[in-house]
Amino acid sequence: MSYLINQTATCMPALLGTADCSYADMALFIVLKVVFALAAIIVIMCFAALSVVAERKVCAYIQGRYGPNRTAIPIIAAIPLVGNFLKKNGLMQLVADGLKFLLKEDPLPAHVSKLWYLAAPIMSLSPILICACLIPFGVWWDSGGAAHPLAAANIDVSLLAVLAIGALGVYGAIMAGWSSNSKFPYMGAIRASAQVISYELTMALAAMSVVLYMGSVSDSPLSLFEIASAQEQSWFFMTQPLAALLFIVALFAETNRLPFDMAESETDLVSGFHTEYGSFKFGLFFVGEYGHVALGSALFIILFLGAWNPLPYISYPESWGWISTLLGFITFLVKISAMIFFFIWVRWTLPRFRYDQVMALCWKCLMPLALANLVFYMAIAAI
Repeated sequence: MSYLINQTATCMPALLGTADCSYADMALFIVLKVVFALAAIIVIMCFAALSVVAERKVCAYIQGRYGPNRTAIPIIAAIPLVGNFLKKNGLMQLVADGLKFLLKEDPLPAHVSKLWYLAAPIMSLSPILICACLIPFGVWWDSGGAAHPLAAANIDVSLLAVLAIGALGVYGAIMAGWSSNSKFPYMGAIRASAQVISYELTMALAAMSVVLYMGSVSDSPLSLFEIASAQEQSWFFMTQPLAALLFIVALFAETNRLPFDMAESETDLVSGFHTEYGSFKFGLFFVGEYGHVALGSALFIILFLGAWNPLPYISYPESWGWISTLLGFITFLVKISAMIFFFIWVRWTLPRFRYDQVMALCWKCLMPLALANLVFYMAIAAI
């Protein structure tokens, strides 16, 4: 870890054109960036995969039953203590689900528009993998004491980029519903597009109050790293509670999670936009949804929950060096896990809304509150 950080610090000025650096060093820097990008994608995908098991186990606990506790891989299950622990906690169920998606027959219906039908699952997952590279998972300090984000890409408008690219995931649902040439998938696609467009406005307006504050303390108010760094003392959910509430409600709608799963409501749409999908293609939609939950959780944590800082007014000291970086990274992962648990808990606690209730909640309640909240903080900023 120390070697990677030192090499990154050495080659960063060269890539920016502020220092001389050999081609070998620049090549090494690019390789390190690729490694960081792969690591960020792996973290998000691991959370997406483990969320599938967590969904089943938390659901089981809430409903007073055991959940998956029989699925086992014979070789691993034979390992003393470890095998029994993995089996009883359902952790080997993930392997069973993955093999099922890979090995099941994967037919291509004759009535679909094949190009868009095949492209839709990829479109659903790709924006999440791109956004993962923009998320700062921690902070590290170079030899000069300057702070840098533990991220594959650090751009000044990373918040805007994540919101814009993340919103493209809805095109996967739209393409799937339209290309299926079937009534219920098409209705699910229409619902998804209307819902995402509506709640995107609320989410952006809620985030704008944070950006307004950052404009007074930073030259890069749209940088996720700058927003996270500004919360070393008080967290933004303490100073902007309404914005945090609006953002988390909009995030539930953006991720199509209950009580906002209008795009795939099985009570009236069979399975919604992915009704015609099975096997591996359905698995991509499945992983994409949980990946969106993990990514949205990371974004909410950065904006309102102090990012990698353990508690309000408490942060890991710079003097600890790489230990602070490691502790901050672990803290960030723990917060993402807690947020995913919250998503699952809400799903198995609240009933599903009707579609008209979902849209009325956005346009008649959340949108006016978001506008009022933004005007309030604009007035404070002006004063």
